[in-house]
Amino acid sequence: MYFCNVEWKITHIVETDSTNQYIKSLKEGNVVVADYQTAGRGCGTNSWESERGKNLLFSMILHPSDVLASQQFILSMANALALRDALADYVDDVKIKWPNDIYWKDSKICGTLIETTLKGNHISDCIIGTGFNVNQRVFRSDAPNPVSLFQILGHEVECKEVLEKVLANMSKYMELVKNGDWEKIRDSYRHHLYRLEEMHYFRFGDGTEKYCKLVNVTDDGHLELLHDNREIYRLAFKEVQFII
Repeated sequence: MYFCNVEWKITHIVETDSTNQYIKSLKEGNVVVADYQTAGRGCGTNSWESERGKNLLFSMILHPSDVLASQQFILSMANALALRDALADYVDDVKIKWPNDIYWKDSKICGTLIETTLKGNHISDCIIGTGFNVNQRVFRSDAPNPVSLFQILGHEVECKEVLEKVLANMSKYMELVKNGDWEKIRDSYRHHLYRLEEMHYFRFGDGTEKYCKLVNVTDDGHLELLHDNREIYRLAFKEVQFII
C-alpha cells in the first residue's frame, strides 16, 4: 500500500505506552498498530479508553516538507476525511466534529492526536495517532459519549480491514496535498462538518454559554460561530466547547 511514492510499512505490537511515542524514530510511511496502550492520549490532558485487543490504535508518520507550519491544518483535514470515509463504508450519519473527531450521530467513535515538528517555516515530521472504537462492547470511563462500530452494527469487524480502508483513503488525500489540490480537501471537510449551519449552545473559554450557528472552519483551523445573526466569533481549539 502506498502513500504518494512511499509504501505503508505496518508494524504490529502487543503493548506500548503510546504509539505516537513509539513511532518517532521511524521513517515516512511507517504505521505502528498496538493491541493496547498504557498511556494513550487524546488532545490536551485527555486519555483514551480502549479495551485490550478490541479497537484500532495506531500512529503513522509523514514528512510533508512542502507544507508550511501556517498551513498544517490541511493535514488534520486530510486525516479526518480518511477516517470519516473509512467509517462511512459501514454506517451512515458520519461527521467530522471540529477539529478532527469522528462522530456517528452525537457519539464519538474516533479521536486523533497530531504532533508536528518544524524545520524553519516548514513541517519536517507529522505524527498522527488515532484511536478508533471498533469492537469494544462497554465503555467504563467518564468519557461523555463514546460509541463503537460493534455497538452500532451489532457484530464485530476486523480491525485490520478498518485500518486498510483508512490508509487507502489517507493515500488518496495526501496525494491531493502533494499535488496542491487543497480546495478539494477543504470543501469536503466543510461539507462533512458536524452541526454545520445548525444552531446550538457552545461553551466559551470564560465559562459562558451562547446560542450560535456553526458557519465555517477557516483554512488555518479556526471555528467560526455566528451569534445573534450579527457577530462572528473566530475561535481556536480549547477556546470553545461543543455542548452535546
